[in-house]
Amino acid sequence: MAVFDPWDPAFLADPYPAYAELRAQGRVIRYEPTDQWLVPHHADVSVLLRDRRLGRTYQHRFTHEEFGRTPPPPEHEPFHTLNDHGMLDLEPPDHTRIRRLVSKAFTPRTVERLKPYVDGLAGDLVSALVEAGGGDLLTDVAEPLPVAVIAEMLGIPESDRAPLRPWSADICGMYELNPSEETAAKAVRASVEFSEYLRELIAQRRKEPGDDLISGLIAAHDEGDRLTEQEMISTAVLLLNAGHEATVNATVNGWWALFRNPDQLAALRADHSLVPSAIEELMRYDTPLQLFERWVLDEIEIDGTVIPRGAEVAMLFGSANHDPAVFTDPGRLDLTRQDNPHISFSAGIHYCIGAPLARIELAASMRALLEKAPTLRLAAEPQRKPNFVIRGLEGLSVEVG
Repeated sequence: MAVFDPWDPAFLADPYPAYAELRAQGRVIRYEPTDQWLVPHHADVSVLLRDRRLGRTYQHRFTHEEFGRTPPPPEHEPFHTLNDHGMLDLEPPDHTRIRRLVSKAFTPRTVERLKPYVDGLAGDLVSALVEAGGGDLLTDVAEPLPVAVIAEMLGIPESDRAPLRPWSADICGMYELNPSEETAAKAVRASVEFSEYLRELIAQRRKEPGDDLISGLIAAHDEGDRLTEQEMISTAVLLLNAGHEATVNATVNGWWALFRNPDQLAALRADHSLVPSAIEELMRYDTPLQLFERWVLDEIEIDGTVIPRGAEVAMLFGSANHDPAVFTDPGRLDLTRQDNPHISFSAGIHYCIGAPLARIELAASMRALLEKAPTLRLAAEPQRKPNFVIRGLEGLSVEVG
């Protein structure tokens, strides 16, 4: 197991060779430091994401004690209240009800209606980058685009948007393996502040509804079912966090991969019709969400290994997306790859509800950069963030002209 070390900078720089060794070791591997069972193969990850014997939570069926788990410390309660009422961490019947209600407000038409706004904003951000002769692709383009889009969608005024990214970053720190107490304290503070802000915004929208998503969540109902205020708050936070963390990292991971594969970048510059397949391939090649966890609600067996109820399974998306049983020459970046069943957006009932919006955002920024910054080049070697689960860069310094 020495090959898998999610705290080792060398592993974080390039985990994919270690994943190949893991896949060679077997279909399921016990990892003591995080008390998890690692699943590295695409076929197993794909099946388990749809297996109802596993769940994102166990509290719909068991108490912490019944499940053999220690309850979280009371001081972490604001984070867990926020997190545990969002779709991502619920199972049926609550997940089914909330996703159905959210889908009534988060419709394909709503997403498609944002496309001109997304394209215009991406163009403006890239134009500013070009005018400056370059900058940090992360802070100048990758980050402001999805944050502004989801804020626009939710109806958060521009004057209120500055804390959104810091709140999101602090909350998402809790999704890393074995987060520290300092990380937890930041997540709790951000959960309290973000929740208080949204509670006030929801109260305003109740009095004066608009055509934004918050107003839509308030209005959404189905056979008498409505979202509770906490469910609305948790949904809005989830949409912001999931709606930009992955997009930000997919953007910078993708361009860093393109700079390291100049033949592929040249092909993309020569043929912008490759953008849709390029986005899918870049998300596969350097996956923004490397690991997704599930609790074992009922005993399962993988390749003769029995995994008991109460255990936690860690599905390695990054490894699955490089499985040679599914992807021809997976270590090669191929923007023309057609057969590309990557699982970067998950699968099953927890498939990313925002995937269509993420694809629109990624395409908008890529097209704007290809059209307005055709000479875009790397200015300095980037540093990896010291995170494993959410994989990204500290920044991506670029030059134009």
